[in-house]
Amino acid sequence: MSDRPFVEAEGAVPSAPSRSVAEEAARLASYLLLIAVSGGLYIVAGDLPASRWEPLGAGAFPRLVLGTLAFFCAIAAIDSARKLATRRRWAQPGAGVRAWLARHRLVLALFAGFGVYLAIIAELGFSLASFLFLLFAQVLLAPRRWQAWLTALVIAFVFSWGVNLLFAEDFEVFLPRGRLFR
Repeated sequence: MSDRPFVEAEGAVPSAPSRSVAEEAARLASYLLLIAVSGGLYIVAGDLPASRWEPLGAGAFPRLVLGTLAFFCAIAAIDSARKLATRRRWAQPGAGVRAWLARHRLVLALFAGFGVYLAIIAELGFSLASFLFLLFAQVLLAPRRWQAWLTALVIAFVFSWGVNLLFAEDFEVFLPRGRLFR
């Protein structure tokens, strides 16, 4: 069995040598996910309250950005799907996907943590949700020493409650308090 994760189709244009089928499939999946998220947020942006100072409405700029993002992701997804279609068969697709997931486990864990952060910010409020997310991210990435974890604790505290205090006192912008703390 060869070391290559896939076998090229005869006459196919070879892709970059460092890009495996699993990486290309993951890239395609990420493009499709971004298109779906952008589409959902595009719809939500249309429900932003109107303002008398905004002739186009509050959702015009977010919709422009999200529409542009979805457009470019669609182009990239088509290109990625075209590259995958040139492959005839996969030698061991599961092994390639598992290797890709293992190499990118920290990024995936941070994305999952950020998703949880976005889900709990309305319930716990900005300060507590940000503290938990920042602590999680730093402990995940920091060396396994108590000094690094103590530093992570201090940084998470300063950048969650400190930012909330800065916005409230200096800018008079009140970040979400959360439903549990009203």
